[in-house]
Amino acid sequence: MDTGTHFVMGIALGGIATLDPVIAQDPVTAHAVLFGTIAGSQAPDLDTILKLRNNAYYIRNHRGITHSIPAVMLWPLLITGLILLFAPEANIFHLWIWTFIAVILHVFVDIFNAYGTQALRPFSRKWVALGVINTFDPFIFFMHIVGIIVWQLGLDPATTFIGVFMIIALYYVVRYRMKLNVANAVKKLIPDANEIIISPTYYFNQWHVAVKSEEHFYVIRAVRGEIKILDTFDRQPIPDIPVINAACKDENVAAFLSFSPVYRWEAFEHNDHYEVRFIDLRYRSKGYYPFVAVVKLDFHLNILNSYTGWIFSEKKLRKKLEFLPLK
Repeated sequence: MDTGTHFVMGIALGGIATLDPVIAQDPVTAHAVLFGTIAGSQAPDLDTILKLRNNAYYIRNHRGITHSIPAVMLWPLLITGLILLFAPEANIFHLWIWTFIAVILHVFVDIFNAYGTQALRPFSRKWVALGVINTFDPFIFFMHIVGIIVWQLGLDPATTFIGVFMIIALYYVVRYRMKLNVANAVKKLIPDANEIIISPTYYFNQWHVAVKSEEHFYVIRAVRGEIKILDTFDRQPIPDIPVINAACKDENVAAFLSFSPVYRWEAFEHNDHYEVRFIDLRYRSKGYYPFVAVVKLDFHLNILNSYTGWIFSEKKLRKKLEFLPLK
């Protein structure tokens, strides 16, 4: 989920924590727990700072080890220790347990996004991504905002947010059934589909779909139960040729290939350089595929510059490559 949604979830969990008799009777512990649930709801996403290094490193590692089983155990200890420096009178165990719940909740809800997490590390590096809820879901966010407003108006916070969480849990069930319906409709349309990758969007009734068959990739939009094929591409494996092999050694391309489950490639020869592109097919928007990896190489196959990330127009991509420093 996005930072804002994790933040309001932390507040909601702090409200539910007032059910704990120790917290309800101790204002110091209550305030400490509220800070703990907010911090715990944010901590796993501290790896966002990896963007400061570069996009490739961020793509490879975001929601990786910081969402792993060891991290889930470590974050509550670190947060509890830090809070106790400022509130030593707070009950250590109850502060720790509610912070622990906040961290678990963060990782749990991230599993339902298309991006997913490596929540099974160190036992598996597989990305767990159910693709049911968009990274920012307006309904989930604003349900929390309503709960916070109601709390401020004087209603019991535990009762309020238990109600909010129950409604959201039902919403998750509805979204999961919607995704199954989309998958079933796509199977009827493309019987030879080997893999169907469904990604939620900002809009409740709209889904991105990418399909792999033996010979083709299909890009599909599902809107209110209507399935429409937008693009069809021949499924071509990455060729074993020098220019492609050289491009694949670039860190941006390597990061892209480690992250994207369905993509196509293109290679061009210009007047003074080669250009190789890898294009993720999951996120078609207004006729454009915004998540890409692009490499420019000279005719000796030296990498001049490269980029991976989100670009929403060809013009912006050209500017990005033009102003990147030469490697």
